Amino acid sequence: MIRFTTAGESHGRGIIAILEGIPAGLNVNSEDIDVELARRQKGYGRGARMRIETDVVKVLSGMRYARTIGSPIALYVTNRDWENWENIMSPIAVDLDGEILLKPRPGHADLAGLMKYGSTDFRDILERASARETAARVAVGAVCKELLKEFDIRITSYTLQIGNVTADINSVPAEKIWHNTEMSYVRCPDAAASKKMIQLIKKTGSQGDTLGGKLAVKIENVPAGLGSHTQWDLKLDGRLAQSFLSIQAIKAVEFGSGSKLAAIPGSLSHDEIFYNDKKGFYRNTNRAGGIEGGMSNGETIEISCTMKAIPSLAKPLRSVNLSTKKAAKAEAVRSDVCAVPAAGIVAEAVAAFEIAKALKEKFGGDNIEDMKKSVAAYKARLKNI
Repeated sequence: MIRFTTAGESHGRGIIAILEGIPAGLNVNSEDIDVELARRQKGYGRGARMRIETDVVKVLSGMRYARTIGSPIALYVTNRDWENWENIMSPIAVDLDGEILLKPRPGHADLAGLMKYGSTDFRDILERASARETAARVAVGAVCKELLKEFDIRITSYTLQIGNVTADINSVPAEKIWHNTEMSYVRCPDAAASKKMIQLIKKTGSQGDTLGGKLAVKIENVPAGLGSHTQWDLKLDGRLAQSFLSIQAIKAVEFGSGSKLAAIPGSLSHDEIFYNDKKGFYRNTNRAGGIEGGMSNGETIEISCTMKAIPSLAKPLRSVNLSTKKAAKAEAVRSDVCAVPAAGIVAEAVAAFEIAKALKEKFGGDNIEDMKKSVAAYKARLKNI
């Protein structure tokens, strides 16, 4: 089984991930991981933190000569800002001289976490709840992407909406979507919408407010049969949905036509099945988003995620001082105006992990060549159906 865990706080010494189950013999360059980390840090609307950090991974174990060796892969990303927080975030006993945070932010983990863990300062909560943790998940996803490349599985994402500005994706030729996305400051392939999004982010930031939006993820060339219908926790769409919803500020996940299916009859809700000798089984539509009955069906897996506006506002909302129980403005904590573009990169990473995990579950293999043979044999069998 492929699995991972992460550790680290936003202003601690660094962020750590331990990834297990990646087969031996896979070529992985740390530079490829750094590219993904850099993609996560970009995007118009990001805050001052991104100007401080330049994320670079250190591979501490599990690889030798840029190849996986089958043992757990330990990945470490240093927090350059640690030197400014060493006293406040020290893991050892020191004289406490940091500000105690007592005015929780609506929409954040501050109050619920403080109540759960019995803290007297919700910095104990916000440091781990912070989206800084996603640097570890992007590093893990980068390794998983390298595994998926061996099977020609490709994951991309782009911004569909920021605030009230929605992209017209149908106006962009399919072959230009990826290029336009990577060239856009907000990762939106629609150039006209991209400009409006930037203007809206600039205006909203000047007002001390924040913005959410919507992003799309596409996973291409996934073989049919990943996941299973046999148990609730094996369904591929359920597993992907959990991973997407675990990304900070993601509040809704849809597959294929998603919520639009509520308004149309069954005759227009499902993807009719066709066959020819060249393609095998195929569909002319993809309303299911590439997953039926909890299993990949061979079509592109298409997902959209809705992200709420970030709860750290320069002009804070009303809250309560936990010491006096009197009304107060919430803490004003450094944050982004809009992180939808960055969330797309994180979404790619968590999707890569879940697909890699499902692939390993189905095909096994302690080294990459054994895994390739199993996949090839399976695809050959499908051609004989």
